[in-house]
Amino acid sequence: MSLTARYLEANGIPTVIMGCAKDIVEQAGVPRFLFSDFPLGNAAGKPNDPESQRQTMALALDLLESAVGPRTTVQSPQRWNDDAEWKLDFQNIERIPAEEIARRRAEFDEVKRVAKQRRDEAATPQHDAAE
Repeated sequence: MSLTARYLEANGIPTVIMGCAKDIVEQAGVPRFLFSDFPLGNAAGKPNDPESQRQTMALALDLLESAVGPRTTVQSPQRWNDDAEWKLDFQNIERIPAEEIARRRAEFDEVKRVAKQRRDEAATPQHDAAE
């Protein structure tokens, strides 16, 4: 996304990147960046929270309009929760119960199985019913 934003900007189309990985996005040098200190994958606001999502979009549009120069970063004032405990829990295998790890592994294995099945089906020549 960062490279696409830079390309669009070079061709006269303003952009705002919304993200949760501040160091990575800033290193890529995006023109305008709205940083939300949320778990990865939640750059547009909290899940199932339309107000959080509206606020995030409003901040992004304000940034698009008000950024005074390239590589402008604005941090959202929203907080994921009242403390920063989620940062310790997020993707920390030592803090995830064994049953949850097993559930996630089974879910991932199923996604891989379906993807492989679809890939194999796409690679197999289909015979026309009229033949």
